Amino acid sequence: MLGLKQVHHIAIIATDYAKSKAFYCDILGFTLMSEAYRAERDSWKGDLALNGQYVIELFSFPFPPARPSRPEACGLRHLAFSVGDIEQAVQHLDAHGVKWEAIRIDPFTDKRFTFFNDPDGLPLELYQQ
Repeated sequence: MLGLKQVHHIAIIATDYAKSKAFYCDILGFTLMSEAYRAERDSWKGDLALNGQYVIELFSFPFPPARPSRPEACGLRHLAFSVGDIEQAVQHLDAHGVKWEAIRIDPFTDKRFTFFNDPDGLPLELYQQ
């Protein structure tokens, strides 16, 4: 047995590090734990936490290739975050000019969810718990 315990972190490459850092921290509510500029790679790296738990490594690299996402592309499909009140969450997105899809109901769980995108078009989901 491999002995996996949990997902340690998710790495995201941004085309505009400052814009993505503001999106994840100021709009979604992540906390910047640490960040460093790596001159040899011309790259920023920020460690982001959610409710005190390290979750996302946010990177920038010069000229990263675009990520195919629509129609469904092979690989990581989306990141999903749980929320207590999806109506309140989408109102928050609205207040920050973030477009989201119509709220739907998961036919298997009867839970409500919606999708939206980060500044680089990475699909993100809000799932009401």
